[in-house]
Amino acid sequence: MKLGAFSVSLAVKDIKKSKQFYEALGFSVFGGDQSQNWLIMKNGDHVIGLFQGMFEKNILTFNPGWDQDCSTLDSFTNVRQLHKEFKEKGLATQEEALEGDSGPGSFSVIDPDGNAILFDQHV
Repeated sequence: MKLGAFSVSLAVKDIKKSKQFYEALGFSVFGGDQSQNWLIMKNGDHVIGLFQGMFEKNILTFNPGWDQDCSTLDSFTNVRQLHKEFKEKGLATQEEALEGDSGPGSFSVIDPDGNAILFDQHV
């Protein structure tokens, strides 16, 4: 089972202050649009997303089909297959957007401590 690129999506209160803080830690902007209140930042292979006003809590995020540079992988486990495998293991899923057999799709699970884990395929 290949989960894809990993990042932490942070629910921030002030994207400008958060950007400055993470830049001081050595992160640089890799993607996103600050005017829309979201940025993707990298430090080596470490990726964080800053999201102002988009969700309440931090989220662990996996992107099936991508490596840590958002490049498409030749081989990966489709988000629909991950969804099927998790359901077969008895894991409850939420926020499902899984139309068709391929292409973009997403769903999330909640761990025993209430942490959200998003599986968000863009390819």
